[in-house]
Amino acid sequence: MVDVKVPELAESITEGTIAKWLKNVGEKVNKGDDIVELETDKVNVQISAEDEGVLTELKKEEGDTVEVGEVIAVLDPNAAEGAAPAASNAAQPAAPATEDKTPSEAPAAAESEAVSSGNERYVASPAVRKLARELGVDLKDVSTNDPLGRIHGDDVKRAAQPAEKSASKPAAPAVQENPAKPVEVVKMSRRRQTIANRLVDVQHTAAMLTTFNEVDMSAIMDLRKRRKDSFLEKHDVKLGFMSFFTKAVVGALKEFPLLNAEIQGTDLLVKKFYDIGIAVSTEEGLVVPVVRDADRLGFAGIESEIGNLAKKARDGKLALSDLQGGTFTITNGGTFGSLLSTPILNAPQVGILGMHTIQWRPVAIDKDRMENRPMMYLALSYDHRIVDGSEAVRFLVSIKQKLEDPETLLLEG
Repeated sequence: MVDVKVPELAESITEGTIAKWLKNVGEKVNKGDDIVELETDKVNVQISAEDEGVLTELKKEEGDTVEVGEVIAVLDPNAAEGAAPAASNAAQPAAPATEDKTPSEAPAAAESEAVSSGNERYVASPAVRKLARELGVDLKDVSTNDPLGRIHGDDVKRAAQPAEKSASKPAAPAVQENPAKPVEVVKMSRRRQTIANRLVDVQHTAAMLTTFNEVDMSAIMDLRKRRKDSFLEKHDVKLGFMSFFTKAVVGALKEFPLLNAEIQGTDLLVKKFYDIGIAVSTEEGLVVPVVRDADRLGFAGIESEIGNLAKKARDGKLALSDLQGGTFTITNGGTFGSLLSTPILNAPQVGILGMHTIQWRPVAIDKDRMENRPMMYLALSYDHRIVDGSEAVRFLVSIKQKLEDPETLLLEG
């Protein structure tokens, strides 16, 4: 037998949640095949088989939390494809699941049988047996539609529902049932829990302040209008707003390096590289993939990299390496129509720039003239522990000036 274990995932990740089994019990698994999809705090990862064999046992159900190094499944290199689960025939793969065995021949089956009567047998993983004990369900009373006779967690929960309802008291349920006011209880995903915890932690550990400004987008919009077709033809990528903002941020970070730093104990780590995180909204929640060495990329390189990362995020294909090590973050609430907001820091970074929707507004050109201009509000949230207010304000003014005179972005590289 070969144990399938949760491999080392990343330095900061020690556990995950079984999102989906990609192979079924009895199915042949080749070396390198993906067996299970694991949801971690940051991304979903597929665990591949390091050996080949038939998958004979799943030790964890979908939704279970598992730790690095924990055994989650068993492969049998000598079993034939379609073999019954190891829980019922660990010693004799070809024997029927209903055949009597002594406890020494099939310890897993003996544990799962509990107080079953006669020669009746059933198959359930340790996680399912544990769930049954917690819910007070006798597995011999649980029915299942599984073709191999396996009892799943959902089967146990269904069996437990009548008992739970009869034992419940009117004041006990957390959510009272009222047909006129329906409520759906949805379990938070691991990633959503992590996002929630991190956002709360940031507000507890950082002295976060936000400063605001506005930028006239006329020059950038005019430049894009004149250059977008030739840019697309030459580079096979559209000229968007994000490349201008990324370039402006990098230029401002070079002028104000403490916005590109982080705190470690009593030390400041002032970073001399510019890995810019670009916040992307997905169905699973907000993720921040990182554009590496943004200072070394041209406009086309930045647009191409952002496009690739956004596609990977939407398709759920981001790797952990895509999310680690950012030095500063840009988030664009304007995509959804936000006029003004206060972005929350992406720890351990000490600065985040919030973009907002472009809105035509009357602007005073001088004391005698008014013009309608495409205006955008900018928000810079920063950690006041190491960034002074005057420095944050000047940083944001620098970004504004660069965006309103985009040729300077080319001159400054």
